[in-house]
Amino acid sequence: MARKRPRNLLLTGMSDPSGWRPEWWEQIFSAIRANPQHQYLFLTKRPDLLQLETGSENVWFGVTVTRRSELWRIEALKANIRAAHYHVTFEPLFDDPGEADLSGLDRIVIGTMTGTQRRKFPTAPEWAASLTGQAHALGIPVFMKEDLAPILGEERMVQEFPCAFRRPSGEKTPDPGCHPSAPILP
Repeated sequence: MARKRPRNLLLTGMSDPSGWRPEWWEQIFSAIRANPQHQYLFLTKRPDLLQLETGSENVWFGVTVTRRSELWRIEALKANIRAAHYHVTFEPLFDDPGEADLSGLDRIVIGTMTGTQRRKFPTAPEWAASLTGQAHALGIPVFMKEDLAPILGEERMVQEFPCAFRRPSGEKTPDPGCHPSAPILP
């Protein structure tokens, strides 16, 4: 984290923050405050077990949704965690999530099952297209993971970034490749 060049750091790639000890949160937020040049991403499957508040503009809290019955996680995220930015990862999708309330989100990610189960549980192209359309209707950037390319085809892949993720080092304005409606951070 002490690197000067801004990076996007996923802090929960191998754990769920709903199980973290309270003293860990203060250590983490202290390190985040000491390194404001980075964007910090948290992802949970249990937002109902968290009660957090952060005033940091460079902290992004998100949930994983894998099926329609888990859409409640999006509202629980916004109700239980006070943060400047919210995101949802739809991965892997086991059924059609249908209409999702994406209001108040700053980013969505769409992926599919990988590994030995990839053929058994692929994300249907129409599910990815529907989520993309819903997000774009609200001006939310969409990032499709590379594992969707064999399912969707390269021409249908969307890989947009919030402006905060693409800001060149030391710049206060984003580069021209960021999603235009995404927030620009100071």
